[in-house]
Amino acid sequence: MLNVAVIGAGRIGRVHARSVLAHPGTRLALVADASPVAAREVAESAGTRWTDQVDDVFADDQVDAVVVASPTPFHVDHIVAGVASGKAVLTEKPVDLDLRRVDACLEQIRGSEHRVMVGFNRRFDAGIQEIRQRVLAGDVGEVEQVVVTSRDPSPPSPEYIASSGGIFRDMTIHDLDMVRFLVGEVATVQATGHQLDPVTGDHHGAVLVLTARSGALATIVNSRHNASGYDQRVEVVGPRGALSQANHRPTAVSYSSAEFSDRQRPWVNFFLERYAQAYAAELDAFVRAVRTGEAPSPGIADGRAALLLADCAVRSAATGRAVAVEELDPATATAVAPTTAGGQQ
Repeated sequence: MLNVAVIGAGRIGRVHARSVLAHPGTRLALVADASPVAAREVAESAGTRWTDQVDDVFADDQVDAVVVASPTPFHVDHIVAGVASGKAVLTEKPVDLDLRRVDACLEQIRGSEHRVMVGFNRRFDAGIQEIRQRVLAGDVGEVEQVVVTSRDPSPPSPEYIASSGGIFRDMTIHDLDMVRFLVGEVATVQATGHQLDPVTGDHHGAVLVLTARSGALATIVNSRHNASGYDQRVEVVGPRGALSQANHRPTAVSYSSAEFSDRQRPWVNFFLERYAQAYAAELDAFVRAVRTGEAPSPGIADGRAALLLADCAVRSAATGRAVAVEELDPATATAVAPTTAGGQQ
């Protein structure tokens, strides 16, 4: 049984706590949050211990692994402390909002990178997993185009947006990782934001066009608001065919009458419902990696790569031109291009 501590008792921390409780191979050993009220509430509902001192997690010999669901500015500190205390770490995205801090983190944990997994949970969605495997199997041939659509039903609070790092580092980063997962490394990023919010200074939405090193083109469409609900679609196209994933609904039942044709239930409301299965599968992959000693995927290098692409998008939206990844990270100019259409495992 793997004893897991969860750092952070907010919305996403509670998601991870439920996943740990539901997994047959894990035990929720400790919940930590700076708010004793939040930590106690989550811990008592799970019948486990709690603390408002995060250092207690790293000092606890009964804890084998840590889920970092704290606010983003604390991720690096908690990753480094977790690795230093001999524990495996599953951290929420992004690793940090500053690429320099991510690089400093990598330097501090050098040699132990294999003990850190980054929570790009959408890779573990059953539909995305099937698309990935069928791409690798050659069902569509060499991938030519990818379209990722991600629109939230409504924006988060202005306070959240102001500290989030902006739409590209907060929201688009999931889709940037998805593009890498499906087509490999990216060479250039062209991004356009629209409806700049006068309060937060962030964009309400964005459209990005990425050119992969393979030559494939990927389009990402984002919006902070969408009247029809949580819009999550992916399409992969090649010369031999296309693979696509539609939005999820509570049921697949449709209704037709004299007034309507194929009328259906609304899409599932938000990420907590839409990606519940993916969060559970993500934890299972983390547990398997810890038990086998294998490097988890996505790893911290994937977290860095997605943040770098988000930084390119920020610059592109500000300058109105395509940005080559090597402009912001010269090391990528000499990186080895992926040998399969699937990119990073």
